[in-house]
Amino acid sequence: MKLFIPSLKKLIEQKDFDGVNRLLTVHPELANESIAIPFDSFCRSRAHPLHRICDGVFAGEITENEAIRLAEILLNNGADIDGDKVKGEGTPLLAAASLHAEQVGIFYIEQGADVHYTLKNDGASALHWAAFCGRDKLVEKLISASASIDKPDITYNSTPLGWSVHCLRSNDIRNKHKQLDCIKLLLRSGSDTNKLDKEKVNYLISLAKDDHELRKLLN
Repeated sequence: MKLFIPSLKKLIEQKDFDGVNRLLTVHPELANESIAIPFDSFCRSRAHPLHRICDGVFAGEITENEAIRLAEILLNNGADIDGDKVKGEGTPLLAAASLHAEQVGIFYIEQGADVHYTLKNDGASALHWAAFCGRDKLVEKLISASASIDKPDITYNSTPLGWSVHCLRSNDIRNKHKQLDCIKLLLRSGSDTNKLDKEKVNYLISLAKDDHELRKLLN
């Protein structure tokens, strides 16, 4: 009788770390085979497992520590740290940066993830997304890993600094975290305010009236 073997997606949902390791030991090819979003019964879109565990963090179903533990198992069984980069698709680092999986993103960088990669059609880097999401620790890690500070994306022709200012100015309360700290980190690292539009510059100037550190960075 053939035994039922749970899928990688199901084992991730169950947080069965030993089960994930056993499955990948027998079928290492699954470490790089796209899966649907964990904890979502309706979405059929598929992506690399290192990407999908970030979706689990974003959904609040997996902690960052659990995600890192899963990532370690995947990597130990041959997962590519850059996921489907060779196919021109989003990388696990881009996923971590855009899905608020800050510690996972830092872990991916430490494992050698490409900090410069962007999707060809939008040009937004992991630094763009980390700055937009207000994840200052990831922004700091990306800067220390020599990510491009002032390269604009294609869609909005905006730098990571511009993305962070845009989010801080917006009404998106749920997405606001430490954008101001990200802005200061970027300015401290040499981000050019001349690449911002006038509205964003004026907004920073208005913030600086009550923030001595920001005022000093802008002068």
